Amino acid sequence: MADRLIRITTALAVVAVAAVAAVISYRHAYELVHSHGESGPTARLVPFTVDGLIWAASMVILDASRRRQLAPPLAKWSLAVGIVATVGANVAHGTSHGAIGAVVSAWPALALVGSFELLMTLTRAAATRIAPAQDEQRTTAEHPTPPCTEAVQTPEQAVLAEYLASLDGPGRPLSQRYLAEKHHIDRRKVKKIVTATHRPG
Repeated sequence: MADRLIRITTALAVVAVAAVAAVISYRHAYELVHSHGESGPTARLVPFTVDGLIWAASMVILDASRRRQLAPPLAKWSLAVGIVATVGANVAHGTSHGAIGAVVSAWPALALVGSFELLMTLTRAAATRIAPAQDEQRTTAEHPTPPCTEAVQTPEQAVLAEYLASLDGPGRPLSQRYLAEKHHIDRRKVKKIVTATHRPG
């Protein structure tokens, strides 16, 4: 229960940070695009292409991880380009206020990228915990436990086996009465079995 609570609260914190960072990063990118000659729908949509590229590339890499496959090179390159673009846009937005302004302006982009990766890490960990259980179920389905083929002894067979075993023991052979009472069969039947298998001393 404690582990589940930790995972839930961590996921909520990561999502909250990512949401705030995304809004600020979008505003910085929008102002940068608008100040360099773009306006209207273009200025509003261009920032989405940057952070959207990061999200799409992260999802492809996560899907490959869940399938236990290597991530496509294009997804890795797209993620790297998206990170450079969003950090660069935010740094450029704050450059007019000096080095400190550039660092402060870049922070939301870094927080957004970090939040993406933290969220991917949580999802990968959950997939790793689920995978062994699925593998075990698949193995059991593919290689079911073979049914028990051991034959069930009849009372007569049990009497015979027990009597023969007592002949090789250190004590006296088991009595017919004992065998009849133990296996709930007629004493005359026990006598017939014993007589047929008795070895002369």
